[in-house]
Amino acid sequence: MDGTNGKKKVKAIGLETFVFLVIFIGGFALIGRKMGVGMMFKTMMATAHDLLLSTVFLIMAMAVLAGAISGVLSEFGAIALINKIFAPLMKPIWGLPGASITGAVATYLSDNPAIISFAKDKTFTQYFKKYQVPALCNLGTSFGMGLIVTTFMIAQGTEFIVPAIIGNVGAIIGSVVSVRLMMAQTKKYYGDKAEEPYDENMDVDDLDSKSEFRYIREGNLFQRTLDALLEGGKNGVEMGMSIIPGVLIVCTFVMMITFGPGENGQYTGAAYEGVKFLPFVGQKLQFIFEPLFGFHSPEAIAFPITALGAVGAAISLVPNFIETGAALPNDIAVFTAMGMCWSGYLSTHIGMMDALESRPLAGKAILSHTIGGLIAGVSAHLLFMLIG
Repeated sequence: MDGTNGKKKVKAIGLETFVFLVIFIGGFALIGRKMGVGMMFKTMMATAHDLLLSTVFLIMAMAVLAGAISGVLSEFGAIALINKIFAPLMKPIWGLPGASITGAVATYLSDNPAIISFAKDKTFTQYFKKYQVPALCNLGTSFGMGLIVTTFMIAQGTEFIVPAIIGNVGAIIGSVVSVRLMMAQTKKYYGDKAEEPYDENMDVDDLDSKSEFRYIREGNLFQRTLDALLEGGKNGVEMGMSIIPGVLIVCTFVMMITFGPGENGQYTGAAYEGVKFLPFVGQKLQFIFEPLFGFHSPEAIAFPITALGAVGAAISLVPNFIETGAALPNDIAVFTAMGMCWSGYLSTHIGMMDALESRPLAGKAILSHTIGGLIAGVSAHLLFMLIG
């Protein structure tokens, strides 16, 4: 190590230099050949710009509000009460403190990154061990945009109410798998320090007695409330800033390999145009997805593939699927489960792990959540066969 940010000193030019250049230039060449080089770069810039204005600032706004709520809940002991009530449920099933359910509820009502604001609150993280905090990324993502996805599916018709509820159950099962797989990796990563409190000012004994005390701000009731709101909101701003690189870089790439050309099949350089690589892969793997999820139409695979990058875009496909007969109630159950569990995790996971200061574990988080989402879909399909 050379002492600067833990980076290693290696030979200036090596084999990986040439391997990287082949992959980097080759990737751009393939996309540019399909879209046209000029349109490719125009779409890239337009997509990143739209993501910044429409997605990142929206996430930041949600993070500010969630941070403010987290601050107030912490200040007046609500999180301590929630932890005490839900610990018997969360610990044996997810392996997390009871307080983590507040983050899950926040993401269900909004979007994945809402849980990060809670993770920045020391009154919240005092209940966590080091290996548990990175798993909050997977827990939050498993419930991200859950309310929006569920209500959207139900709005398509009364026959989809039960499938949407089944989908929620499937997403919960997927979240358990995702979180448990992730924590198995984080335990290995932290080694002997895994069981230590996440808060460096605490020791192991404090984890057993933390419910007996909490820290409060000075001042009267109004001052404490205002300080808690503003300080929590400030944490949300910092989180929103920290996810910008991850969201713009990763999500732009995912969008460009997920969606196709614009109207009339022409590339115009508009945001969110692309080469439809992921749907192409999905069609080739239809023979696997059909028995797993019960899809009877090859087009149905477009939903989970799109949900990898943006569940908002994925649910917009549903009305047309229903109208053309490509989606039946079983498919809606699977869509709800996978859409809610994955909820665009390829777009947000890197940024969220960055905000949790766990970037080295991002790859493991993505792999764990990929498996969790697949389990969510399979579970929803099996449950629908039993109930529906």
